[in-house]
Amino acid sequence: MLRLATVGELRELVRQWQSLREDIAFVPTMGNLHAGHLALIRAARAQCRRVVASVFVNPTQFGPGEDFARYPRTPDEDAAQLAAAGCDALFLPEVEEVYPFGLAAAARVEMPALTDMLCGSVRPGHFAGVASVVLRLFHMVEPDVAWFGEKDYQQLLVIRRLALDLSMRVRVVGLPTVREADGLALSSRNQYLDAAQRNLAPVLWQTLQRMREARRAGQSVGSVEAAAHVDLVAAGFVPDYAALRGADDLSPAQDPSNGAEIALVAARLGSTRLIDNLRI
Repeated sequence: MLRLATVGELRELVRQWQSLREDIAFVPTMGNLHAGHLALIRAARAQCRRVVASVFVNPTQFGPGEDFARYPRTPDEDAAQLAAAGCDALFLPEVEEVYPFGLAAAARVEMPALTDMLCGSVRPGHFAGVASVVLRLFHMVEPDVAWFGEKDYQQLLVIRRLALDLSMRVRVVGLPTVREADGLALSSRNQYLDAAQRNLAPVLWQTLQRMREARRAGQSVGSVEAAAHVDLVAAGFVPDYAALRGADDLSPAQDPSNGAEIALVAARLGSTRLIDNLRI
């Protein structure tokens, strides 16, 4: 596996692959990799001739007081895992390489409506930062396919809309969430949990399952959401939301159901914010 630090090096490699008509898959990450990330690499490897991963902790998607400074950074361990999973190239840029004019003067992508709800409402500017860095990475890598996990479901929809709205040729693919044996969705932030919090964390997944059962049994949107909120608080979480939404565009779910729905939750255990979702 090649390890690249500059856009120039990356583009030279991509041009070589393109000249040979080799298709390219891309898996962008913030590093500190776990089995969910590696599942994305293996899925990409199975479908495309070449696989590029990036490790970049993007400062523009962290708000004031969030965990940018303490976000775990393990580049050497990440590189070893990526190589073992079959990645061809790791793009590991510095902030100045991604934002050459500095963060304050950097161009940003605003995506109204889809980014103003759920996580966007409690993390203002987060999805503008996500969309902006993904757009930059797409231009740098020029992938045919890009792979993302479905745990960050709102993010996945934002990136799909970004690619469609800007007529990009990349196809954005979501991979089902990888979980621990007790149902907790894998996340780099899980390591922030102490032992007691880790024991409580699977309640998030259990709450989603109860939301699905209740909705399938015909309970109303309001009653399902209210019960989920009560369950999370009773277990020791501080919920940001427990919501039923349309799976295609995150529009509010309706009574009776008017199509595919998804349950989404975001809640804090101590200082750690966890998110998860489950299709109804």
